[in-house]
Amino acid sequence: MLKMPDVFLLFCLVGVTNALYKQWIPDTNYENKTNWDKGVVPCGNDKVQFLAQRKVSVYVETTHSVQEMRLPVGGEFILNSGAGFYVGGGQEPGCGAGGTHQFKDSESSEWFNPALWQAAATLDDLQNGHFLFSVHEESVPCQYDDVVFKARSSFRVETASNKPSIPVQTVSVLGKTFSSRSEFSQYLSSGSGRLQFHGSSTVSVGNSGCADPSGCDCGNSVNHDRICGSVTCSSLTCKKPLQPVGHCCDVCGAIVTIHYSIGFNLQTYRQRLQHLFLVLPSYKSTQVGMSKVFKSQRFMGIIPFGASAEIQIVLLDGENGPQAGMVAESLARDIMKDVHSQGSHLGIAGAEFQASSGSSSIDNPGISAGMVVGIVFGVLILLTLIAVLVVLVIKRVIHMPQISMPSMPSMPSLSSLKKNSDIGELGGPLDHGFDNPMFDKPTTLPALPSLYGTEVNGSISLTQSGVHFVNPVYDENETDFNA
Repeated sequence: MLKMPDVFLLFCLVGVTNALYKQWIPDTNYENKTNWDKGVVPCGNDKVQFLAQRKVSVYVETTHSVQEMRLPVGGEFILNSGAGFYVGGGQEPGCGAGGTHQFKDSESSEWFNPALWQAAATLDDLQNGHFLFSVHEESVPCQYDDVVFKARSSFRVETASNKPSIPVQTVSVLGKTFSSRSEFSQYLSSGSGRLQFHGSSTVSVGNSGCADPSGCDCGNSVNHDRICGSVTCSSLTCKKPLQPVGHCCDVCGAIVTIHYSIGFNLQTYRQRLQHLFLVLPSYKSTQVGMSKVFKSQRFMGIIPFGASAEIQIVLLDGENGPQAGMVAESLARDIMKDVHSQGSHLGIAGAEFQASSGSSSIDNPGISAGMVVGIVFGVLILLTLIAVLVVLVIKRVIHMPQISMPSMPSMPSLSSLKKNSDIGELGGPLDHGFDNPMFDKPTTLPALPSLYGTEVNGSISLTQSGVHFVNPVYDENETDFNA
């Protein structure tokens, strides 16, 4: 039974153990039949040939009989205790008629090929085959990981990178673990080191472990194109394929995004999912990849102001056809229920998920510390830009363009209106209609002295105010009608 100090010590150890063990899969072992062109290990009736111009380090586990062996110009045999070669004096029973077997070229094995690595949380899991799924960038050793080459094995790996060095925490070769940078550099300069590691970049050890309980950045995004260059993506049948951060291909499944706060522990939460869900029969075949990622943030959806740290959980079920991703979506919903009920105790501010079926959900959408920092940083940048712009305008470094109002058309004067009163809207003469000899202007009236004049029969007269006539019926009232 653990006592209280023991429990506290175990919790502290778990809190700082965010690194994984990454094991190199290929080897250059003599007894590995996949290393031979005919798919079988040569026997006493066969001839053995190594490519003359290739360098190789071959590990030999036991003793072998051969008829003939052609060695390369540069190479070595690492012999296990009691291992070796001898030339047989006759036919070896069960070996067949004999032939020439050629050792395959191992130059094409690249460090940044995610298919050539296996990941595990502990060395025991690594030895027992309990491997973890990761996105492609994190399938390759991260800067805080421990790299393992099998103890009774040799290899040849090409270490070209987009940076001069490839940092890791430790490297284990032939059962020896290197954590000192100087000691490992000395091994790399040895004969075995030069045969096992080759390329334009150098693997370096001694990188400090991840001290952040919420996890650390893997550091392989700079080699994303190199990593994805060796990945072949398969065709998908799901409705809405997803693109996880750090992965080279779209996937059918689900992605849960955790917005964490103070108190969140990545390793503890990984173990929680393992014990709560992955032990269930319905989820035993589901692959779960969990890591801290950084998503680009944009102020008002336009101005980039940094990246927000989140925990990405990628869920794949390996199903094909119409059911692809359905089991992963079911697991995502169970994780969301757990976040809803226990998230506040686990340091989770909020969570959301999206599935390849098109479904999505958000639970407890809180604001994480990373989001707060990003928002504040974006606002400060915007205020700084405004302040700089104002200063430049005041100092006349930047001239603000003058905005001129369009001129209004001039209003016609009354005199022009009077002058043009006889002009119609279309520029022609104004139409007065038909002539009325009673009310027309004197200048336009025909010369009829009997009808128009100063006074005609005392009944019709012209004045400055118009034309007046007298109605004999109402003569005594002298009623005038002004036209």
